Amino acid sequence: MVTPPVYRWRTDMASPLEREAAEYLTEHQILELLDNLVSMLLYERPAKPVEFLVQQLEKLKSARQTKKDYPSLFDESNVDAVFGILDPTKQGHITLRQYREALKTLGIKDFEMNPTGAENDKITLATFKKVANVGLMNACATFKTTQS
Repeated sequence: MVTPPVYRWRTDMASPLEREAAEYLTEHQILELLDNLVSMLLYERPAKPVEFLVQQLEKLKSARQTKKDYPSLFDESNVDAVFGILDPTKQGHITLRQYREALKTLGIKDFEMNPTGAENDKITLATFKKVANVGLMNACATFKTTQS
């Protein structure tokens, strides 16, 4: 997944209608949703792009209800591969700095800055995977959370 660009509007120069539109798009995470869909579309390049997009939206709707299996460019094998690249000698851990940079590279913005192992500068694969999977799920959950 490509990290979405930061969308900023010059509210000082925008009309009330433009500000209202910007607030709507932000509140409902429309730009993030479109960015994720376009990224997946360009990565997969399906023969039937409209059907592909409809399938992705259906997966997102299902994931919203089940709180799992969000459509994403990255899966667990990608997370394992990233960790493997950072731990080429198979020590079983990476540094805190590597952990933070890897998560940012995966497009994860909000994550635990000092996870288990941080005090020793040794982040294990299990810790990395746990944080990465939660972060990827949150990054792919591009919809407004409803109040129950």
